[in-house]
Amino acid sequence: MAQLSTIPQRGGGPQPQQATARMKFYVDAKRCIECGGCEGACKNENKVPYGIARIRVVTLNEGEPGETNIAVPCMQCSKAPCVAVCPVDALYHRPDGIVALNKETCIGCGYCLYACPFGAPQFPKGSAFGARGVMDKCTYCAGGPEVAFSERERRLYGSDRIAVGKLPMCASVCSTKALVAGDAEEVAKVVRERVAGRGAGGGAWGWGTADGRGGSEVRSQRSGAASKGQG
Repeated sequence: MAQLSTIPQRGGGPQPQQATARMKFYVDAKRCIECGGCEGACKNENKVPYGIARIRVVTLNEGEPGETNIAVPCMQCSKAPCVAVCPVDALYHRPDGIVALNKETCIGCGYCLYACPFGAPQFPKGSAFGARGVMDKCTYCAGGPEVAFSERERRLYGSDRIAVGKLPMCASVCSTKALVAGDAEEVAKVVRERVAGRGAGGGAWGWGTADGRGGSEVRSQRSGAASKGQG
């Protein structure tokens, strides 16, 4: 497995010299059937507190043509905005790229909530003003900074499946494999195979999305414009 470059760290976690993997999620909107299995499995495996959703299924364009379901966990960003804005370094990157949380350090300021584009940070108190409580988020089923497999780790962070070589529970139970987890290189292979199998070509990467046209039409127009320019 190819080694990755050093991951910049802040004071909240360990300071690795290099990482040997970058753990990622891939959510295939074309396969998600909104069964909610990932949500239930996550809550059961990690004993998630009431009112907290470490992963949730969101429906886009509900009731309209093109309705899409998509599971939204913490996407383990390489340049995580939540890590960047945390004033007390409660969020940090682990050596394997997982965005981890130290609940003992969190002050509940909510900066991470506003910085995250996926809405991963969750707070037990929903008030916009005053104390929100300690933040909770998807841990990629990797536990926390406490002693591995201890009762305290289990209570604060949930299951540590990664330590024993298992995938996050949500990805493990997904019946349609809409949610894929693992090393970034392996996940990327799955993405390429699925895109090629669907025959989507360049359209899979968003060509024509902005103006509502198909990818092949946009590519042909671009090719024609380029030929005229060369002529």
